[in-house]
Amino acid sequence: MVAKTEEDFNGLKEIGGICGAIRDELVHCIKPGMTTKELDEMAGAMFKKAGAQSGPKGEYDFPGYTCISLNEEVAHGIPKERIIQEGDLVNIDVSGSKNGYFADTGISVVVGKGEIILQKICDVAKEAFDAGLRKAKPGSKKSALGKAAHNVAKRHGLTVIKNLTGHGIGRSLHEAPEHIFSYYSPWDDELLKDGMVIAFEPFISTFEEEVFQSEDGWTFLTDKSFVAQYEHTIILTKEGPIITTLSEH
Repeated sequence: MVAKTEEDFNGLKEIGGICGAIRDELVHCIKPGMTTKELDEMAGAMFKKAGAQSGPKGEYDFPGYTCISLNEEVAHGIPKERIIQEGDLVNIDVSGSKNGYFADTGISVVVGKGEIILQKICDVAKEAFDAGLRKAKPGSKKSALGKAAHNVAKRHGLTVIKNLTGHGIGRSLHEAPEHIFSYYSPWDDELLKDGMVIAFEPFISTFEEEVFQSEDGWTFLTDKSFVAQYEHTIILTKEGPIITTLSEH
């Protein structure tokens, strides 16, 4: 969507703050011995308390309030009785809606002490996001965000997942623009507009560049790579990007 009114900005910021708070609370509470379903039920209670709805459950009848992915699971992991262990790489992806406005945010974290490479890809995912964010302004080419993110990955000897992309958001969970790549695509020359609302989400990988869908019909996996994500919902303005999914805390 293109945010135009004060109501638009306030509505986007409200649901963004709710999703950001849920994301941060799950990260704060995660510990070895918990199941991903326990984490997800915390998110469900927080959505209810805030008067908001889960994005994946409400829009796609996903079997969870949030997507929680462990280790070989890259994205859209189904919360279940799988136990989180010390050193696991966990991705928490939170999206939701309230009063007709949507937000989407995600982060990958290492539980306790894990392999050095796991913390590295988490750090590089944020660095790639920040590099793309500096290009997120009206009048820029959409491809500039992906080029900046991929350059960061390459500088660290890593790459990006090319078949998971960012997207437009605002009045629905996924809307135009359909793709915001994490790599440079020369034909992707659409110009960003003032007020455009996007979810930008680089996935940084140790070496594989594509994921595949598991038999459950939801979860995306890799064969041998480690992958980390960093995502926020952003309103593009002439004064600079507004990140709606910063925590309310």
